[in-house]
Amino acid sequence: MWLFVKRVVISNYRCLDKVDLSLNPKLNIIVGNNECGKSTLLEAIHLALSGQLNGRPITGELHPHLFNAELVETYIASLRAKTAAPIPEIFIELYFPDDPALAAMRGTHNHAHVDATGVALSITFNRDYTAEYASYIADPDLIRTLPIEYYQVRWRSFAGHDVTARSIPIKPSFIDASTIRNNVAASRYVIDIMRDSLTRAEKVDLALSYRQMKDLFLDQEKVKGVNAALAAKKGAISDKALSVALDTSSRAGWETGVMPHLDAIPLPLVGKGEQNTIKIKLAMEASAESHLIQIEEPENHLSFSNLNALIDHIGEQRAERQLVITTHSSFVLNKLGMESVILFNRGRNATLKDLPAATQDYFMRLPGHDTLRLILAERTILVEGPSDELVVQAAFQRKHGKPPLAAGVDVISVGSLAFKRFLDIALLIGREVAVVTDNDGDLAALAAKYRDYDGKPSVAIHYDTDVNFRTLEPQLLKANGRAVIEAVLGKAFADDDALLTWMKTNKADAALAFFKTAQPWTTPAYIQAALG
Repeated sequence: MWLFVKRVVISNYRCLDKVDLSLNPKLNIIVGNNECGKSTLLEAIHLALSGQLNGRPITGELHPHLFNAELVETYIASLRAKTAAPIPEIFIELYFPDDPALAAMRGTHNHAHVDATGVALSITFNRDYTAEYASYIADPDLIRTLPIEYYQVRWRSFAGHDVTARSIPIKPSFIDASTIRNNVAASRYVIDIMRDSLTRAEKVDLALSYRQMKDLFLDQEKVKGVNAALAAKKGAISDKALSVALDTSSRAGWETGVMPHLDAIPLPLVGKGEQNTIKIKLAMEASAESHLIQIEEPENHLSFSNLNALIDHIGEQRAERQLVITTHSSFVLNKLGMESVILFNRGRNATLKDLPAATQDYFMRLPGHDTLRLILAERTILVEGPSDELVVQAAFQRKHGKPPLAAGVDVISVGSLAFKRFLDIALLIGREVAVVTDNDGDLAALAAKYRDYDGKPSVAIHYDTDVNFRTLEPQLLKANGRAVIEAVLGKAFADDDALLTWMKTNKADAALAFFKTAQPWTTPAYIQAALG
């Protein structure tokens, strides 16, 4: 039976204001920058399927910071302005396929009021506290946060019936090895997974052996001697006999005393990469009965070769289950498949299937590195080649006093034929991008090429309108004159033509000289305009 989550709708959960995301039945690779909401998305999906947050029931984990911060700020401002703004509420809805096994969860109890199969978790104001709430907001100037005590959690199917994790047929597993930040927690995490992996008989055998080992402790001659000495103190310390023994109560079972080892080395003492690999592999094995597996950034602390082996393992073990994986790694992207990529940015999402057909084909063939660079940068400058990239990098450093990447700007050399492909992705995910291009002596052709992007606030096309200076090298000469460029290059030339001939023949060397020089030089105006 193939069960999966086909659509996720989220309102006002943490950094996610609005999300409406369709998932592939098998593989989904969520790609986005830090703080774009990837982890929050996985957390929300797991919450709506398990009812748990941070390993505890959501009812015990309610706090004001679960709500979208911008929405809360707007709400508090409206109270102070005496305007009627609704109290913030959270909704997470998961849509399932129309499978007979899920028929009991079909109905119209969702925000769209459509007849569908799914589950909805909401954190809403409890109307039973209307009087208390009115008293709470009587003086808006005293309000700094939401009155979470007046909220309730409802967890229902689209049929309108209350549900539990046991009653939802789709079983989730959320694997985030990176959150285990200390050695003790790491060991406990692995022990928990091991416990879930063992059969009932194996757990009984291990618990019995562990208790017998503790009993043998008392038979040691030295321990008997210590206990005899302690017993002699009866009356001086207590009227009862004092002795030492290993704890045999239920809170001191094998789980608290056993340390996982790799090749006889305690797990906390092996490398972080090996620890993360073990955690992910054990968790996938322990979640063999899960229908949905979510994995947070499996590349943490792993070398290229070890990551390759782990991704192969994940692909093999996934079997007939839905997988949602977040990553910053272009290798993971390429290894698992570009066709499964979801570009994600604070609820705004897209897939390659949403792009024009020609752009889809281009990125299916392109290694994922440059695609990821565009997605992960706060702002991107696209240039035609390596020499343009060096000059733009140097110009940015001169203008802003730091390299582009330090300012969240990535300068990517993509070639003029690929500009439109990258612009299509930028528009899809709302990424700010500038194009620095030659005019090639044909302004009409340039205008026609980029006409589809006219009026798009996130896209800017920069080129010089003087057709007598068609490419980068003439533009540098126009902006600086031969004397300055000779000083930059450390070479003398008979005339401007000789200088341009050398620069065009030695494009990389000329650009590198501009990149490295301490000699003052002037950035061409069209490049300067692209630097922000």
